[in-house]
Amino acid sequence: MHDVEHIEKQPTLRVTTMPNDANAAGDIFGGWLMSQIDIAGAIEAKVRAKGPIATISVKELIFHKPLFVYDLVSFYTDISKIGKTSIEVSIEVYARRMREGEFQTIKVAWAKYVYVAISKPGLKRPVPAE
Repeated sequence: MHDVEHIEKQPTLRVTTMPNDANAAGDIFGGWLMSQIDIAGAIEAKVRAKGPIATISVKELIFHKPLFVYDLVSFYTDISKIGKTSIEVSIEVYARRMREGEFQTIKVAWAKYVYVAISKPGLKRPVPAE
């Protein structure tokens, strides 16, 4: 989807990692990143669903590289599939960090989450036509 050197799309979500997001080894907890990926995917799904959604599945999640404290993390989302009530979203995650006096941008994760459109908790609704 994105070339690290030429990211043309604006991120759906951007956040800076903080010391309390890190584990004892000094890198960011995978669970923290997983929750941020879910938030980014949910933003994309909610816009397309034109209303409330709920996460129903993490189909794939691949951690390519670790995240570190104070990385600027950008989440890029694309809808990959739309069902009757569900929306599948692909999420790519990039970190921008300072190394040896220069900024580097690296891909740190990729995921595919599935959301369902809801009218109220526990009640599915059709995804509207565009």
